[in-house]
Amino acid sequence: MNKLADIREHYHKGSLSKEELNVDPFVQFNSWLDEAIKAECNLPTAVTLATVDSDLMPNCRIVLLKEVCDGGFVFFTNYNSDKGQEIKFSGKAALNFFWPELERQVRIRGTVEKVSEGQSDDYFNSRPRESQLGAWASNQSELVDDSEILLTNYSNLEAQYADKEIPRPAHWGGYIVKAESIEFWQGKTNRMHDRYQYVLSGNKWQIKQLAP
Repeated sequence: MNKLADIREHYHKGSLSKEELNVDPFVQFNSWLDEAIKAECNLPTAVTLATVDSDLMPNCRIVLLKEVCDGGFVFFTNYNSDKGQEIKFSGKAALNFFWPELERQVRIRGTVEKVSEGQSDDYFNSRPRESQLGAWASNQSELVDDSEILLTNYSNLEAQYADKEIPRPAHWGGYIVKAESIEFWQGKTNRMHDRYQYVLSGNKWQIKQLAP
């Protein structure tokens, strides 16, 4: 059995200099995301979302990025879920993308708000029918006595909406994390990683280099 302390990762696939960075962090992010997709990274749009509850206890989970727009990063979920309640409490969140195949991370911090109902409708209507039914069938984060309850809920809704358009639940929609800082991390040999942080000052982004 391997000792966890003996597991090592040797970074060697790239480097990052300030001169290479685009002045716009969103242009830089989209460039890295495109490279992650082309490199066939596993789940390139998967991102860790971190929030805090009313006791200031941190919580994190994986969500899927669905859009980059208006100075922020968009994902969709159940507003009544734990993450929804925590966002309602603090109005803030952090995101962390990790593309190990490229030895890269992007860390984002900012404020959170709901996207427009029209934007939520458009995305909901684009989802597979099974996913639409799932948004109705599961009261996300609530306790359930048995998985059969969820399956029964799903089957009943499937019958209810047979040959009908499925409307978006009022409790389901999108959030946008409005970025206030965005850090790009590139792994390097000897743990001398390259880290550059964009910080929003007024309406301009400043770029700072951070020690690894």
